[in-house]
Amino acid sequence: MTDPVADWHRLAATTVLLDGFHALKHALRFGAEVPVAVTADRTAALALADELAPDVRDVLAALLTEVPHGTYSSLVPRPHPTAVAALAVRPSRESQLARLARMPRATPVVVLDNPRNLGNTGAVIRLAGGFGATGVVTTGTVDPWHPTVVRGGAGLHFATAVERLEVSGLPSGPLFALDPEGDDIRGVKLPEDAVLAFGSERTGLSPELRARADHLLSLPMRPQVSSYNLATSVAMTLYHWSAGSGAPL
Repeated sequence: MTDPVADWHRLAATTVLLDGFHALKHALRFGAEVPVAVTADRTAALALADELAPDVRDVLAALLTEVPHGTYSSLVPRPHPTAVAALAVRPSRESQLARLARMPRATPVVVLDNPRNLGNTGAVIRLAGGFGATGVVTTGTVDPWHPTVVRGGAGLHFATAVERLEVSGLPSGPLFALDPEGDDIRGVKLPEDAVLAFGSERTGLSPELRARADHLLSLPMRPQVSSYNLATSVAMTLYHWSAGSGAPL
């Protein structure tokens, strides 16, 4: 029998932290490889599975090892209320790029152009996973697999392809960029293979991405309101796409 704490220390530097029951639940549902999972209260964790995730209850029962609360707390940046944590293998860049490049594509790719806020980036990945988007691509310096981003994504990094690319390497498909000067999105039907680009929270679209855009679109907004939160903008756009395409979730 292996020692889960020893396994944790051996793997932590090269794997993805799944922080909390819900992150682990989502990751397992979408095929994540999870070599180690611990909890400070196995009975409570499996009761949560019975209530909220019976589809992965047996997998969780086989994975979860109970450890003392102090040991669990020492393995994570800050303890989660569910007292569950796991390590998952990050998908290879090659496999992610292959998913993003595959055509024909039935759902959009979301592009975050030089995002700065890690929590916002995680929230967008959670949205993309929920809407069944093909992937989320970031440009710039932020690693979309940063632990804070993964925490915000609630395990749904494994439900969609997540990678960082240069603007010149974005996936193919008509590129619709959100910009206050663009056409009202309500008058545009977004195709299934759309690439939906959103600018930085601070500076908006980069000149390079704006030059690549096939269409500029704007979200409805009352006068004197300057902007929406990034994740809100992505949610509105993905909802508009899904309502117009009839895409099943």
